[in-house]
Amino acid sequence: MEHEILENLKRAVIDYDVPGAQSWAKKAVAEGIDPVKGLDALTEAIREVGDGFERGDLWLPDLVGAADALQGAMPIFEEEFKQRGASRDTLGTVVIGTVKGDIHTIGKMMVSTFLTAAGFAVYDVGVDVNAQQFMDGVKEYNADVLAMSALLTFTAPEQKRVIQALEEAGIRDQVKVIVGGGAITADFAKSIGADGYEPAAPGTVALVSRLLGLE
Repeated sequence: MEHEILENLKRAVIDYDVPGAQSWAKKAVAEGIDPVKGLDALTEAIREVGDGFERGDLWLPDLVGAADALQGAMPIFEEEFKQRGASRDTLGTVVIGTVKGDIHTIGKMMVSTFLTAAGFAVYDVGVDVNAQQFMDGVKEYNADVLAMSALLTFTAPEQKRVIQALEEAGIRDQVKVIVGGGAITADFAKSIGADGYEPAAPGTVALVSRLLGLE
C-alpha cells in the first residue's frame, strides 16, 4: 500500500495533476506514511521533470505544471511534520526574490520548488523587492544564500545595487549571492560580483550545493 501511494504521488507530479498530488499526499498522511518518504517521492518526481527539461524533452509549461503539483502537495507533509513535533533537516537556507521594478514570478517559483524539494529551506520575500528588503530577509532568516531574479533588462542593475548594499552593511561575506532571470548572463553576473549564475531552474540545486560545499 505504501509503495502504491508514493508511486501515485510521484506520478501526479509528473503528470502535472495538482488535485491528484494533494489527494495522494493526504492519503499518505492518513496511512501514517513517514512524511520524509512523501517528500522524497516529490523530490524524485521534480528531478525527473527537471532532467527531461535539461535534455530538451520537456518545456517550460511542463516545469511550471510539475512545480504547481509539488507546491500543492508539499504543505501537507510539512504540516504533518508539525503535528508530529518534528522538523525536516535542511541543507541550508535560501532567501529568494524578484528585484525592484520587476514582478515576474514563474522563474522564482520554479527555483524555489527545486531548492525546497532538494532539502533547502527557502524563504520567498516576493516581487518588486528593494535592497533593504533583501537585506532584511538575509538577516531575519540568517540566509546562507541570497537568490535574485530579474527578467527585464532595465531591472537587472538592481541586482548590483543589492550586492553593493550588502557590502556597505558589512554582511556581504556572510551570504552567497546567486542571480538569474531572462535579463541575466554569466558575464553580467560576474561583472556585478555575484557568486553564481544559473540559466535554468533545475540547475540551481547543483549551483547552491557547490557554493555551500555540499558537493
